[in-house]
Amino acid sequence: MGRTIWKYAVAGMMLATGTSLFAQDAAPRLGPVLASADLRDGTDLSGPWHYSIDPFRSGISGFHGGMPDSGQQRWKDVDVRAEMAKDSRVLYEFDLPHSPLTSLPSSWLTQAPELRHYDGLMWYQRTFAAPAVRKGRYFLRFGAANYATIVYLNGKPVGKHEGGFTPFAFDITGLMRDGLNQVTVGVDSQATEATVPPPVTDWENYGGITRPVRLIQTPDTYVDDAWVRLTRDGRMAVDVHLDGPQAANRPVRLRIAELGLDRAGTTDANGDWRATMAAPRALVRWSPERPRLYDVAVTAGEDQWRDRIGFRTIERRGADILLNGKPIFLRGISMHEEELGVDPTRAMTPAASRALLSEIKDGLHGNFVRLAHYPHSDVTVRLADELGLIVWSEVPVYWRVAWSNPDTLNRARTMLADNILRDRNRASIAIWSVANETPVTDARNVFLRTLVGDVRRLDDTRLVSAALLVERGEGGDHPVMTLADPLADALDVMAINTYNGWYTQDRLTDLARSEWRVPADKPLIFSEFGADARAGFHDPANKQKFSEDFQADYYRATLGMADHVPTLRGMSPWILKDFRSPRRQNPDFQQGWNRKGLISETGQRKEAFGVLSTYYGTKAGQR
Repeated sequence: MGRTIWKYAVAGMMLATGTSLFAQDAAPRLGPVLASADLRDGTDLSGPWHYSIDPFRSGISGFHGGMPDSGQQRWKDVDVRAEMAKDSRVLYEFDLPHSPLTSLPSSWLTQAPELRHYDGLMWYQRTFAAPAVRKGRYFLRFGAANYATIVYLNGKPVGKHEGGFTPFAFDITGLMRDGLNQVTVGVDSQATEATVPPPVTDWENYGGITRPVRLIQTPDTYVDDAWVRLTRDGRMAVDVHLDGPQAANRPVRLRIAELGLDRAGTTDANGDWRATMAAPRALVRWSPERPRLYDVAVTAGEDQWRDRIGFRTIERRGADILLNGKPIFLRGISMHEEELGVDPTRAMTPAASRALLSEIKDGLHGNFVRLAHYPHSDVTVRLADELGLIVWSEVPVYWRVAWSNPDTLNRARTMLADNILRDRNRASIAIWSVANETPVTDARNVFLRTLVGDVRRLDDTRLVSAALLVERGEGGDHPVMTLADPLADALDVMAINTYNGWYTQDRLTDLARSEWRVPADKPLIFSEFGADARAGFHDPANKQKFSEDFQADYYRATLGMADHVPTLRGMSPWILKDFRSPRRQNPDFQQGWNRKGLISETGQRKEAFGVLSTYYGTKAGQR
């Protein structure tokens, strides 16, 4: 549904010659989708890579623009030491095969002390052996690299990608050679006024290749994308797209062995096959209480696409959110993609994700997680499927986006499409969010309504939302909170970030009397609320801000306020874990960390964790 709008070839791509990797691009480009690529057979290229910083982007452009000097072209397939020994006139100002090593995936911020605050262009390089016998097609697939990436193989340009949190893949079949192949990757982390997100954020900008790189082999014609789900009326639906020279008029088959489902079809002239059918009577619907997943396979010729998929319906009816036709209250919390530890590097292994999500599911009695403020690793969303956590998934349209810049809109649309195409087989994802805390302007409204329209075209089985700002006024002796955002009428779920009593002068005792003026016919989520606390700091007498005592009282007061909002159908307080944020520099309490976590960066639970856990435990018992 709408997939072909977003897919077009990257063949013939020219290198950028300005100071940005994308200086000459009118819009970012999408390559192969390779849906559920993490379950395909392939060669993992994680592990040691050489790296070299390029703070002035000399490997992209020369002193006066144009092509870089030959001595700075770091993607060259050349033995630098041999060339310089052979001819003393030759000058190379790089030697990647002899540069320092790091282990990928990870951010360069943790590679060496001098890189802790590096923000710019980094080059990575390694070699891999080609299979002794090659057949079909070969792709380099990156789980994510932050932010702009350019890839070369054996000294030849492969392609480029913009966006720090979604996967991308390049067909390298024609560039591979027998024996060792050299892959060189330039990653530029620096944000500009036109990027998504913009330069100013409230989280750490982890530059680097932060998710796995894999070499994937497919037949000449393969299943590039498949989407298997329940429609809102409870029928089973499948969309399949084949890519390759024999994609048209090709027999395909959908199988779910455990359910006895076996459906055959034939692709059309574009390589697409769509079908709907009655859901098998034996189907057990996915839910937080019973997160049932099924092995699903789509076969086309020599290729078999597979995934683990749960089936459920999610919809809005009036002010209720319905999961499988029944009202549900979303007992959640927000989470950044940052593993536990004093020196996180945004390398979300299954163990790292499980450590965080288990705190939500088991510790907080939660059924919901807001993955803020960008698409998280597929490791995390797959684990949410397995554990039974409903997911809010978001793109980094955040704060001061360049609303009037058409290139910025194209970037956001592409990121959103990438995110949906990667994750729309995940039963856990219930809400696509198009933005967070964006001030209202006419240009912003057009921008975000465009994204909302894209969501509805690409996936009509889920809800759409955005974390909105709210206007605060006075109503005599109580605060009056009004949702006046004109985007609200385009959304399925209203979501509000509220920090009364932390960023405002409200006394905590006043919160319960707050009046909320929100649409009465739509569900509301408190997408954020919270207060900083340094783990272990207690001040029971004064209950000073940044103490665990204040944070606990803040939660008690805000949860009491929430109980008086009739349309409230869920919440995701800010935030599960303390996370790095360079803007937070109180030397006594923050030191570069946002301390609103209910657990510290090392996993120590704060007093407010127990407050929310008790509250959610009661809510769970009422369901």
